[in-house]
Amino acid sequence: MDGTGGTPSAALAEDPPEEAVGPLIRGLAVIRHLTLTGGRRVVSELVRETGLARSTVDRILGTLARLGYARLGEREVALAPPLMELGNAYLAASRIPALLGPIADRLAEELDESVSIAVPDRDGVRFVHQMPRRRTMSVTFHVGDLLPAESAAPGALFAAHWSPADWERWRARVAEDPGYASFPVLPDGTARGAGTFAARAERARADGWSVDDQQIEPGLIAVAVPVRDPDGRPLCALSVVSHTSRHTAGSLRDAVLGRMRETAAAMERALASPSGAPGGATPAGVDEAGGPAAGAPSATPSGASAETPADAPADPATGASAETAAGAAGQREPGAEDRATGPEYIESFARGLRVLTAFGARTEAVSLTELAELTGLPRATVRRALITLTHLGYVAAEGRLFRLTPRVLDLGFPCLARLTLSRIALPHLAWLSAQVNDSASMAVLAGDEIQYVARVPTVRIMSVDITVGTRFPAYATSMGRVLLAGLPREERDAILARTDLRPFTRRTITGRARLAAVLDRTARDGYALVDQELEDGLRSIAVPVRDRAGRVVAAVNVSSHAARRTAEQAREAVLPLLRRAAARIEHDYHIATRFARIPVA
Repeated sequence: MDGTGGTPSAALAEDPPEEAVGPLIRGLAVIRHLTLTGGRRVVSELVRETGLARSTVDRILGTLARLGYARLGEREVALAPPLMELGNAYLAASRIPALLGPIADRLAEELDESVSIAVPDRDGVRFVHQMPRRRTMSVTFHVGDLLPAESAAPGALFAAHWSPADWERWRARVAEDPGYASFPVLPDGTARGAGTFAARAERARADGWSVDDQQIEPGLIAVAVPVRDPDGRPLCALSVVSHTSRHTAGSLRDAVLGRMRETAAAMERALASPSGAPGGATPAGVDEAGGPAAGAPSATPSGASAETPADAPADPATGASAETAAGAAGQREPGAEDRATGPEYIESFARGLRVLTAFGARTEAVSLTELAELTGLPRATVRRALITLTHLGYVAAEGRLFRLTPRVLDLGFPCLARLTLSRIALPHLAWLSAQVNDSASMAVLAGDEIQYVARVPTVRIMSVDITVGTRFPAYATSMGRVLLAGLPREERDAILARTDLRPFTRRTITGRARLAAVLDRTARDGYALVDQELEDGLRSIAVPVRDRAGRVVAAVNVSSHAARRTAEQAREAVLPLLRRAAARIEHDYHIATRFARIPVA
């Protein structure tokens, strides 16, 4: 097992090594506590629950905010999507999602069942890849989630190879945490299986597979098989998950076990291949570190900047309360740790986080010297950070080499992986609205209409009255034109062909040829301005939001009364800020979606 085992605070309760970095220990403890409590907390409660001094907590949170890893309001703090860089570093270095994920996805498509990949993490099971099926009764676990080994099908496979010390740590955790407080993702009071776990582990060793028959939750069943390393130990486990409305545990095993074993064998060949994929090919769409393939379209609009000021607003959905719309939403810039100063900034904590993210640049264990080169930090600084991270279980030492452990996913990943694009966008829309003093919104395409998924309205006597869920015809709106312009030509033409292009005002473009030309110009220019075509007096300007592959997945706009500014003034004053907000949204979204599946709304 990786790390030190036991309850989440076990490592913190032990005496740290003499050379450990105290601020790094305390800073990571605060991140973990925020993660266990859903990613947001009133600061005074965080002080009370961690037992740290208020000044210490304030400096930790100030450092996280400077790095873009948290957003601060007047009373609350929330973890922010860029913090997922830490978990992404582990997932990239492990190669498991990049190499095995596409294979698992094909199995899910073939079987029409949810498929996941999990790794052993102390006395638990940690998900590192998920391909759920869209059904009314579906799996709600996410990448980064931790389950107790005794309650998940892969757990018995991993426990079959535990040492006596591992079993002793597991028994201690079961005794100390009977209510599973250290596994917040579990439905209340549903985990079970400790009493029969040792016997199930022995059976899994003999059979080479294991079953979860409603041990996590009534109705949920799963079958798991190991994916082994060259030494024959389970590196990870492949699971197929279903529901009792579709199968019994026995019928699921009979239906899928053969294909699962074939798939696990293909995964083992992928891991053993010199280039890391069956037949020596890298999986389509990803590079060897799990990012987009080289040559993929740029995901940042022309002229956009990912820079974010320190006075960007707090996130009313995922961070501070709505009363504090002036917190920090800043993105970290390269080298920001070295330039940051001030009494609220803890350099040793920031540098420790920098060491963690550096692991993501390699797909094998790395040396102290390599880490010093990757981070640009002195060897002595990196050495003390590694001593600390090893003590806490985030890094494992293999002679003179080091690697990240799955425990890194405890640092914000589970709660942040539950975000949606609309919630990611909200703090940036709030910043944009405050800058232009007009309403800012996000919408997606829904057939031949747009649907609002996020909105920050402005407060004025004459304002645009639109709410989340509102729909408008795409052809007559700025966001709709941006979204239509981002489609493949055939799909765009098909939508326009079936759309009734009726006029809403005397300015509405209803000619198909003219509208097609407008959409071509929108695609070239990277924005759309609609001047009183949907309603007299309403003018709006929109830009696209793109995913990691460069596809347009949403649009953001600013809408205002036409008397507020001319169309040319909107281009000159609003468009640069709008593009800047879209770039920030993309920055967060691209980090969050590197390995996690983030829905739009």
